[in-house]
Amino acid sequence: MIKEALSAGAGYLLGSLNSSVILSKLGYLDDIRRHGSGNAGATNMARVFGWGAGLLTLGCDVGKAVASMAIGRKLAGDTGLAAAGAGCLAGHCWPAYHHFKGGKGVSVGVGIALMTGPAVFCTAAGAFAAGALATKKVSVGSVCAAIMLPLSAVLFKASKPKQLLCAGAAAVVLWEHRPNIRRLLDRTEPDFKAGRHRRFGAKA
Repeated sequence: MIKEALSAGAGYLLGSLNSSVILSKLGYLDDIRRHGSGNAGATNMARVFGWGAGLLTLGCDVGKAVASMAIGRKLAGDTGLAAAGAGCLAGHCWPAYHHFKGGKGVSVGVGIALMTGPAVFCTAAGAFAAGALATKKVSVGSVCAAIMLPLSAVLFKASKPKQLLCAGAAAVVLWEHRPNIRRLLDRTEPDFKAGRHRRFGAKA
């Protein structure tokens, strides 16, 4: 249990390094949480600062999830991997370094899918693409991917710790998307549109 606890702790500390907050403050001299939807995630970065900022944020957040889970796997196998993934997800959504106001877990969910297995990742990514492209709403893609993640983990016979992690990650992502789901039901959820590209050092 000590190794699993260390894995979860390491994951949380890494997860709390919220890429969108860090990049918006260092690169754009502002806080992404004061713009757009107010969410500290890759989608809002793309809305406010353009595709480049959004993709960079996504890459950094996926990277911290993969790194966290690799550390956990080294410490305690798949159980440690799952503990680290859960810790990273918690840190991303409720970061200790950023007043516990973070993202909605989708970027870390991408890392979790990658570390669960290629087939699981491709299935969840396909669900995201289908939902987002069909509706022009990233939130629909995120919800579709969240639902598909635990189903594909079971379908492709991932280990029990990975299945539990995927189920937990899906639950967190769906919980964090409650406002989006309400707007979707009310037909008031806006379509996604990337903002104008801003160079580093240009204040929002």
